Amino acid sequence: MKRRIALAVLVAGALALAGCSGGDGGDTGSTDTSIRVAVTDPQQLIPGRQSVAYDFNMAVWSPLAFLQSDGTLQDVQAASIESDDAQTWTITLRDGWTFHDGTPVTAKSYVDSWNAVAYGPNAFENSGQLASIVGYSDLNPADGAPTTTTMSGLTVVDDLTFTVKLVSPDGQFPLQVTQAQTAFFPMPESALSDFDAYNKHPVGNGPFQMTGDYVENEPITVSAYDGFKGEAPTVDQITFVPYTDSETAYTDVLAGNLDVAGVPASRLLQAGSDFGDRLYSFEAPGISFLGLPLWNAQYQDVRVRQALSMAIDRQTIIDRIYGGTYTPATAWTPAIEPGTPTGICGEYCEYDPDAAKALLAEAGGFSGPLEITYPGGGGLDPLYEAIANQLRQNLGIDATATPTADWAEFLQKRTDANLTGPFFSRWGALYPSQQATLRVFFIEGGGCANCIPFYSPEVASAMQTADADLTGDGTAYADVQSIIQKEFPAVPLFNETYSYVTSERVADLVSSPVGNPTYRAIQLR
Repeated sequence: MKRRIALAVLVAGALALAGCSGGDGGDTGSTDTSIRVAVTDPQQLIPGRQSVAYDFNMAVWSPLAFLQSDGTLQDVQAASIESDDAQTWTITLRDGWTFHDGTPVTAKSYVDSWNAVAYGPNAFENSGQLASIVGYSDLNPADGAPTTTTMSGLTVVDDLTFTVKLVSPDGQFPLQVTQAQTAFFPMPESALSDFDAYNKHPVGNGPFQMTGDYVENEPITVSAYDGFKGEAPTVDQITFVPYTDSETAYTDVLAGNLDVAGVPASRLLQAGSDFGDRLYSFEAPGISFLGLPLWNAQYQDVRVRQALSMAIDRQTIIDRIYGGTYTPATAWTPAIEPGTPTGICGEYCEYDPDAAKALLAEAGGFSGPLEITYPGGGGLDPLYEAIANQLRQNLGIDATATPTADWAEFLQKRTDANLTGPFFSRWGALYPSQQATLRVFFIEGGGCANCIPFYSPEVASAMQTADADLTGDGTAYADVQSIIQKEFPAVPLFNETYSYVTSERVADLVSSPVGNPTYRAIQLR
């Protein structure tokens, strides 16, 4: 198994990012190379709306900056991203770049696109990625319709320069405009008048362009864009093939009918023997928790929450279900995120069934059944059945694991606080910073409603202080984690890896610190 460890580093607030070559990408070559990749049918392809079209977005668009596997930031569409105070940022674009329709990529392209994504009535799912820009709240008022269509924090200086003013200093901003925060991608002027039409045939500024229109549940093919000014891709064509069953995709890679697919949890134990060194496990900024219904009186005593955590044998679950690819969580953010205070969870994240039982008894015990709810159809049954078994055996609790019919049902129940027991809770951060995980879980409106239903003014204040830290090394977030640790609002489970298998045509599957393959850089034999 090829285990690639992605090293992530943070950058200080006052920063001029090192540039990469801004010249022509050149001819992609005469060799006819193409790959076929398994995906979930995306429905929404527009960067401000997509939720499962990330790989497609990374082919069709180029970000302002790209976070490399070694943790360095490489300017792509941007020539520089600079600030003296970490609150007002000046972004200068590279000259000569165009969208696939031939129109130039300008500062106005970015400002208009960000305003459209942030505008509340447009209901773009990724709008919240722009929430730290001054004026975002004006486009998303608590009551009534917005009275403006633009954010006051965005200013076009000239064709290639614009400024971004944030609501408070944020030394992590350069990371936010890297590859995974797709709400920051630009759209051409033609897109803004008809988003439905644009979703059928998106036009981006990246290395690949669509060859036809999007049709639901049909493959999407993109080909290398001759006018691309960045680094030329290593393949000429990518076909994204939609699958409803991840096990079928896995089998198709094994048969050579597909080049890359994610590994379903049910196949992780056998993937190594099936594929050998064609199994890739990328360390990623993903973390799994056992969410707890803090609205239920039975979970109000912190000792109950801590006892549940100590009764779970994380390493055994990792070995038997995830083939040893995950690691036990010992903090409130993934270990890959710089500055994470590894081990802050202490004894409460260590398996100690006797201490767990004693602590639960000290809290007055647990009466009645405990039902763990998780989304059905995603291969999560072995995980939650194992957790339920361990809670039964180690704490004497009548614990069961119950799947919902699908993701939509689970999401509605969790968002509405319509669950009586523990539940599925995880997040894969869009950039490797503690900020990207802590905001989502512990700041109300941060992006994962009730994933961990613990929101406090103390945490919000500590987050603002940590965000403003200009060292950029992530250590300032330790104070935030200390507050959370004291309350212990959920059960940290695993630091995740993202696993993929490839056909024999693939010599090397390249990744970045967000854990997903970088298909434009894939190496074929």
